[in-house]
Amino acid sequence: MRSETAYALIDGNNFYVSCERVFNPRLHDHPVVVLSNNDGCIIARSNEAKALGIRMGQPWFEVRPTAARLGLVALSSNYALYADMSARLMRVLAAFAPRQEVYSIDECFLDMSGIPAPERLRLAQELRARAARWLGLPVGVGLGPSKTLAKLANHRAKRLPELDGVCDLSGPAPAMLDAHLASVAVGDVWGVGRRLAPRLEALGIHSALDLRQTDPARLRERFSVTLARTVNELRGQSCLAIEDVPALQQQIVNSRSFGQPVNDPTALREALTQFTSRAAEKLRRQRACAGLVGVHLRLRTGPGREGLRDLQAALPLPRPSSDTRVLLRAALALLTRLYPSGASCVKAGILLGELSAPSAMTDDLFTDRPQTERDARLMQTLDAINARLGRDSLRLASEGPSGPRPWHGQQTRRSPRYTTHPDELPRALANTSAFSTIQAAPWQQLCLQNKGFPDN
Repeated sequence: MRSETAYALIDGNNFYVSCERVFNPRLHDHPVVVLSNNDGCIIARSNEAKALGIRMGQPWFEVRPTAARLGLVALSSNYALYADMSARLMRVLAAFAPRQEVYSIDECFLDMSGIPAPERLRLAQELRARAARWLGLPVGVGLGPSKTLAKLANHRAKRLPELDGVCDLSGPAPAMLDAHLASVAVGDVWGVGRRLAPRLEALGIHSALDLRQTDPARLRERFSVTLARTVNELRGQSCLAIEDVPALQQQIVNSRSFGQPVNDPTALREALTQFTSRAAEKLRRQRACAGLVGVHLRLRTGPGREGLRDLQAALPLPRPSSDTRVLLRAALALLTRLYPSGASCVKAGILLGELSAPSAMTDDLFTDRPQTERDARLMQTLDAINARLGRDSLRLASEGPSGPRPWHGQQTRRSPRYTTHPDELPRALANTSAFSTIQAAPWQQLCLQNKGFPDN
């Protein structure tokens, strides 16, 4: 007899902000936002910042003039910290179920099939307590007989304080489930989204309950089999299984806007070397190889957005590879082809495409330098050293010297990389419960004193 299916969706609450608060407790109860690369837009908000009406994606220059008056703390993105805290959180959560699917940097599904409902609820509360106790990270938990209902339950858990961070839709009375679904807009249903919502609303489908009550065959004919499957998931039929091994991405992109325009070919080579190294590292983590390399440049040719010009090109590889050196040779060849000497470049990026698993590769008699076992071991050693000693401890010479470079983005408000860089480890002081750092930036000292940020 098939056991009852049940899933838990765990999501970090305001994850980037929560990671910052772990190491700077004085940020608690204050409005906090995290900025995108180059301190451009707001990509994460605390509940207090949301209450001030600050929008996701809002440009920082719009908010900055009133930040001091509002008591708003703005931080540059600290992706090294967020990625490391995410890995720690996922390891903690994996202990609560036999199967886990990491869905994003702050979300994962757990397969709780066969576990009695009261025990599932107890485990949900325990994993919340453990994430808070071991890592200092608040999480919300949604339980449901399908992944879509678990996702929807999590949506409710974070918005209703009386649920204490856990919403269980795996076995409530039909009337209670209907009430939950009726309160959720159709655009908030996983698998629907904002673009499809207006078309559904035009048909009179405004809520998750309306969608569940719609004939899936009608939606499959008019829209797609994916939407019909979402309806069945809302009805408690599990159509999406846990993916133990993440699906292979179609491509990997690493791009950045520069802190200031760059017109030095050497600086561009350094930037592209770092972007390629980052992308290749991610490629190897997925145990994949790339068959195509692409380069994108954005040039400034005049004032305003009309003065921006995008150039891009791609180069197929004779043989799929995950070797940083092979990928970089192709990237630098494309850079030489694309870049007009003396032009002002404001953004650059690398794309790795035609990804495949190493087992899918075949030898090519016409390749002048096939990837050998020695090459693979070299890349493994490179990744292992950087994982142990910190990113960029070992890097390609063409990346240039360490330290600030002209093409680095602006990060004037970045907090220390507390968990991944030895010289930025937190230090607990005997006479205070707060954390400080060995080399605290001036803006952080002001923040700790609740005096706001310097105007820079």
